[in-house]
Amino acid sequence: MDLQSVKRRFGIIGNSEGLNRAIRTAIQVANTDLTVLVEGESGVGKEAIHKIIHELSKRKHGPSIAINTGAIPEGTINSELFGHEKGAFTGATADRKGYFETVNGGTIFLDEIGEMPLDTQAYLLRVLESGEYIKVGSSKVQKTDVRIIAATNVDLNEKIRKNKFREDLYYRLNTVPIRVPALHERREDIHILFRKFATDFAGKYHTDPIRLNEEGIKLLENYRWPGNIRELRNLVEQCSVLSEEQVISAEDLLSISPKLAQRNLPSIASSGQTTENNFEEREILYKFLFDMKGDLNDLKNLVYSLIKSNNLNVPEKVGMTAAPTSISQYEREMVLANSREFEDEPNQPVIIQPFNDHYRDSEVVEENLSLEDKTIELIQKALKKHKGRRKDASEELGISERTLYRKIKEHNIAE
Repeated sequence: MDLQSVKRRFGIIGNSEGLNRAIRTAIQVANTDLTVLVEGESGVGKEAIHKIIHELSKRKHGPSIAINTGAIPEGTINSELFGHEKGAFTGATADRKGYFETVNGGTIFLDEIGEMPLDTQAYLLRVLESGEYIKVGSSKVQKTDVRIIAATNVDLNEKIRKNKFREDLYYRLNTVPIRVPALHERREDIHILFRKFATDFAGKYHTDPIRLNEEGIKLLENYRWPGNIRELRNLVEQCSVLSEEQVISAEDLLSISPKLAQRNLPSIASSGQTTENNFEEREILYKFLFDMKGDLNDLKNLVYSLIKSNNLNVPEKVGMTAAPTSISQYEREMVLANSREFEDEPNQPVIIQPFNDHYRDSEVVEENLSLEDKTIELIQKALKKHKGRRKDASEELGISERTLYRKIKEHNIAE
């Protein structure tokens, strides 16, 4: 079955390369029994990959079920998946079949697999390795023939490092990885999806479909879309109901959803990091860059003053090669000529040629640009400057005292 036929059959909209790659991989592995791990942010449509694989596989006539493992309480998830015997726990008044028994011969889609408890992960690993499981409260080993497709919106490698996910289970699940791109990685698909949703809601509310002007299209393409396709669909429905105009402008969009003005600024974020944390760390980074700009301006002023005064003696500092104590008459004339030329044309760039090999042997050390290291460095400097007074240090950094305390604990900074 070709790509376009699959898109039409399963109602998938979009032509981005990342989306097409994910669908092609799903088509290729559908007729096998390989375990698949679908990765992607929440709301990108990972369940559509499960539907494609099941419907195009030899199990298509068997049962299929999607389970959000993160929504099942830890105390009952083993019973839900593997079943239980009567009297296995309080409230177990009768035998119960689990999903691995009722979906035998079919496909199980385990969404948010990263939230699965560790003991349940051990049971799942046994199913993947041997097809065997045991009901809660029973000692009888049972067999099942189920294909597992797992999905996650978190970094499982980070979970493994924190001992919250089994590494052996990860490699069992990750036989074939499929990554579904986020909406902000599919900018060319945003307008297509908008028109599709607009047509759907026009039919639902018996109105004419709304359209976007050029400014409106650019606004939506530059937005981050943390809620992905779900968020876009909700926005289109709001515009279809609330807008009095058929052609939607950027101003109309902002009046309905002001957060669309937020741009996709680059930032380094770890798994599980909150928006508040990202904002606080960007504030520290901006302050660091602002201070760096001031240092560069001071250095420029120093260089210009040395050129104009013809004083090329640079004081010795750690990590710097000392300048020569004297210069020849020829070199002095060259400097004077450069200085006069600089005064006559102040807007021209000044080029300083090295007169000897003193500077050529200097080692250029690449600056450490790690955001985490710079955060620690700035906090240490602020605490040292204010002699450990957190309140004064937090004001200097432009963050709250509570945030500063959390950063000190998080990075284990000595006060």
